[in-house]
This record gives sequence, C-alpha cells and structure tokens, in this order.
Amino acid sequence: MLILALGLLGMAGLQSKSLRANQSSYARSQAVMYSYYILDAMRADRNAALVGTYDTTKLCDATALPGTSLADNNRKHWITSMRKGLGDSIATCGAIKCEITGACTVKVIWNDERAGGLEEQTFETQSRL
Repeated sequence: MLILALGLLGMAGLQSKSLRANQSSYARSQAVMYSYYILDAMRADRNAALVGTYDTTKLCDATALPGTSLADNNRKHWITSMRKGLGDSIATCGAIKCEITGACTVKVIWNDERAGGLEEQTFETQSRL
C-alpha cells in the first residue's frame, strides 16, 4: 500500500510540473502571436511606423495613449489583447522601436511565475517592414 501511495504521489507531481510547463509554453506562443500582430499592423501603416509613430519604450497601460490616430488605436488594441491573453497585470507590457531603414524590434513582456517561469519573461522579435 505504501509503495502504491508513493507512486501515485510521484505521478501527481509529474502531472503538476507538466501542466506548468504547458502553461508557460502557451504563454510563449501567445507572445509570438502578439509580436507578429503588431508587426502586421505596422506593415499596413508603414509610413507612420518608419517615422517612429509606433515607437514606445515600455507600454503597459492602453489608457496611457490618449490619441485617436491609427497608430495609437493599433497600440491600444495590442496592449489590451496582450493583457487579456498573457495576464491582466502591470507586468504585461510591450515595446516597439523602428529605424528609418525599416528594421523594427518588438518586445512582449509578461509575468510567467504562475507557470513556474521567471517573474519577467521577454520575447523579442526583429523584422523588416
């Protein structure tokens, strides 16, 4: 009976670790999707992106963008979507930096502690518009 109980406890521990790893993997996949999402929006509004309209250091709150331009609306929707998908916390943020040459860097930042990861995970995508 003792051996069976220890075996079942071991299986439960493996299941728990597996679920946390799966959640962390899902969050990373979401981060990839969100970075491609804003890059596609910037490609549709390429001229504004090339002059730095989309650039932001670390944007965590959609209400920090009071404007109503296409770039502001795209960034608001991007941040709002990330907070819904990656966790509605102040740790869910994004950053964008584009050069005049069209080389852009997008960072997606989120808290992965719940899934057993680091407090601040960062996924960075570099692309040319």
